[in-house]
Parts: sequence; structure tokens; C-alpha cells
Amino acid sequence: MSQLNPVNKFCCLQEICESNYRKLLRLVPRLSCLERRSVASLGGKPTLHLRLVEKARYTVTLELSYCFQHGPRLLFEPKLVLKAYLDAGMVEVLSDGERPRQALKTPVDREVLEHKWLLNYFLDKWLDHCLYHGYRFAAVDDHSKTVYADV
Repeated sequence: MSQLNPVNKFCCLQEICESNYRKLLRLVPRLSCLERRSVASLGGKPTLHLRLVEKARYTVTLELSYCFQHGPRLLFEPKLVLKAYLDAGMVEVLSDGERPRQALKTPVDREVLEHKWLLNYFLDKWLDHCLYHGYRFAAVDDHSKTVYADV
């Protein structure tokens, strides 16, 4: 996959986080109503799982992942933890499940900024892929029942 490598990653990171928010709302139209978890299922494709991690007045933190059958067990990959800023209209990737969250230092650490850029760029492409293939969370559950998308 070719990789976009902007000169001003900090500015472009904000733009991609805004774009990811719009895409996430297309995937999960009732994002602010999420109570626990939801599953979007397409015939013959991996199920897409959404799990509420934390909900506050202006933010929603969630985990988004595919679920694959890996022998006798389930494998959730990628396992992205996202924070949606409802008031600002932005989504950022907090972690990818493999590495711990990295915080920006003052002045901005180039390595951390590069890491954040790559994670959010990956989310951008993954959301495009999910939307293209027709994944949608048509309903969200109320008490951890599995709810499948209307596809």
C-alpha cells in the first residue's frame, strides 16, 4: 500500500481525525446512543465488533475490531481503541491493541506524531473499506445483546 507522507503531519492529523469522525458516523449513525456493544455482520465476511469503553458528555471511547475464527478461538484484529469527540467532530485512535498509548510531549515528539499519524491514516483507510463493503451498525444494543446490521 502506498503511504501518504505529508510535510505538516500535525495539521493533516487534525483533518484526518475530522474525516474519520464523518466516516464513523456513517458506519455508526447512533454513536452517541451506544450502550455496550454492537455487531455488524455481512454474509461470508468477518463480523465487525463495536464495544463501548467509556462514555462522557462530549466524548465516546470505543473499541472497533473484526472478529475472525482462528482455530478453536476468536481473534479480534485490528483492535483499535478510538475516542470520538462529539462536540469537536473528531475521532482519534488512542491505541491499536498491540502497543500502549503514546502521549504527545512538549515540544511535539516527532516519533509520537508519526505513530499517531500512521494509526489515524490506517483508520481512515479501514473505515473506507468497511463502508465500501456495506458494513453499518443499524442499531445498538441496550444490554450486551448482539444486534446485527441491516445489510
